[in-house]
Amino acid sequence: MSSIVVVGGGGHAKVVISILRKLNRYRIIGYSDLKDNGTLLGAPYLGTDEALSPSALNQTECEAVLAVGQVGFGTSRCELWMRLRSLSLSFPFIVSPDAIVNEGVKVDGGVTVMDGAIVNSGATIGYGAIVNTHSIIEHDVILADWVHVAPGATVCGGVKVGRYSMIGAGATVIEGLAIAEHCLVGAGSTVVEDITEPGVYVGSPARRIR
Repeated sequence: MSSIVVVGGGGHAKVVISILRKLNRYRIIGYSDLKDNGTLLGAPYLGTDEALSPSALNQTECEAVLAVGQVGFGTSRCELWMRLRSLSLSFPFIVSPDAIVNEGVKVDGGVTVMDGAIVNSGATIGYGAIVNTHSIIEHDVILADWVHVAPGATVCGGVKVGRYSMIGAGATVIEGLAIAEHCLVGAGSTVVEDITEPGVYVGSPARRIR
């Protein structure tokens, strides 16, 4: 059983801890956060992120899961991971046993796939992406690094989503489209044409508002 630490102490971290327990492959040492939120579903507070080196944790080696939720662009999560790289932690692919990841899917490290999500054949998921609860990633979709597909969102076949972008809760991206880097598609929106410029897009069809 591998030792793992959870980076983050909010609601998203609680969901990740629950998934780790269901996997029954990890011994959760505890969690880090900027503040002590007490015991988090049985996981103790370890301190700030600087306390997470394997030597400080009395471990010869240790894995970590980035469990900081993303509302908006993924740049802050990427910057946090860049700081953690110096601590000699490895970031595995975490997929809930209640999710479906079909054959022929390519996944980089640091990805989390949450309960009820579906990732279909031919999809590619970049580093640090979040495929959140009951979201759907259809065949041949490409999610670049640090993308977040929020709960209940649907990304149809062949879509390409650029680095740091977020597809909001319940949103739909129609098949074959491309979404640029640094885009936020608002909750419940429908994307029916390529999004070529960074910005915030809402509505059905989705239109840029800033």
